[in-house]
Amino acid sequence: MIHDYCVIGGGIVGLATARALLQRQPGASLVLLEKEEDLGRHQTGHNSGVIHSGIYYAPGSFKAKLCREGCVRTKEFCQQHGIPYEERGKMIVATRPDEIPRLDALHGRAGENGITAELIPGEEVMRREPNITALKGIYVPEAAIVSYTRILEALAQELTDQGAEIRYATAPDSIRESGEHVTISTTTGTTVQARRLVACAGLQSDRVAKMAGIDLDLRIVPFRGEYYRLAPARNGVVNAMIYPVPEPGLPFLGTHLTPMIDGSVTVGPNAMLGLAREGYPKFSLNLRDTLEMAAFPGFWKSIFQFIRPGLNELGNSLFKSRYLEECRRYCPELTLADLTPMTCGIRAQAVMADGTMQQDFVFRTTPRMVHVCNAPSPAATSALPIGDLVADKVLSPA
Repeated sequence: MIHDYCVIGGGIVGLATARALLQRQPGASLVLLEKEEDLGRHQTGHNSGVIHSGIYYAPGSFKAKLCREGCVRTKEFCQQHGIPYEERGKMIVATRPDEIPRLDALHGRAGENGITAELIPGEEVMRREPNITALKGIYVPEAAIVSYTRILEALAQELTDQGAEIRYATAPDSIRESGEHVTISTTTGTTVQARRLVACAGLQSDRVAKMAGIDLDLRIVPFRGEYYRLAPARNGVVNAMIYPVPEPGLPFLGTHLTPMIDGSVTVGPNAMLGLAREGYPKFSLNLRDTLEMAAFPGFWKSIFQFIRPGLNELGNSLFKSRYLEECRRYCPELTLADLTPMTCGIRAQAVMADGTMQQDFVFRTTPRMVHVCNAPSPAATSALPIGDLVADKVLSPA
């Protein structure tokens, strides 16, 4: 049998893309390959659970547009499927005088992006959030919290209801494109043929693209986002999500306090270079992953650009007391006893040959394939419009 579509990757971007394809062509034959025993085992299942507003992203950029649309559509999807979410709002706080100009600039960017954001003095921040200390803040009311695992489950149910097949524990072993279709040999010994292939492979996206014969000028570098969960007695420590002002030039948002949809509160993440793409325990090492990184010149160029913040993240990872101090800048009453380690997340960060950490989407296409080689944060928030964007590329190849 030759399927109309084969999608590689059972994360939220892969399922949203499959959904978009079937919405455009109801009744099409679609098979989705997921190498794990279940969906969302990696980035989708290990994120912070935030529906982002898009305040951080350059006005007019893909990231800003997709996040704005994704924020609205994710909430609509939750309403349609009975998935709970809470609009807790996000408070971005400046705790040092040098952060105030950057906070003001963020507020201006919010206006350009059409985001409702309230600039408030430190006294008002502390009135609304009695356990938070700040000189000034921005409050973004539409930011929300949700379980992306629940969203993923609802997407999977939609797909199977429309006749799509999801094959678990099935990874590509080789990919060959011909004039009429793409042939995917799998690790289970089976072969899949499809008229179009979409790869949304996240942490393995560069390898899947290379397997398909695509020449890439990037590599995926894993960054560990290490979290702590607050002790249950601290679950009421904040009402909104509390974020620091992002450091200039860095692609990460800093260590923040996030109420979760299950009632708990997490602290994190940091952004620690990983030595294993899928190694979640601390100090995980995968020799293949490490050697491939070390052999890529762009990796070393990137490391040298960010050596100071990298060393700071290493110290925060090794010493719980240093990690705590990052949080105590804005929540001084937290103690070491409040922090309980939890499973980390691992971000698939595309690094270019010149050492740039790619912050935009990267697609590689052929006549019958679309490879999503970089889907930067907040890809979970933006998943539904990203799926539409990828489906457009599949159905209207350049």
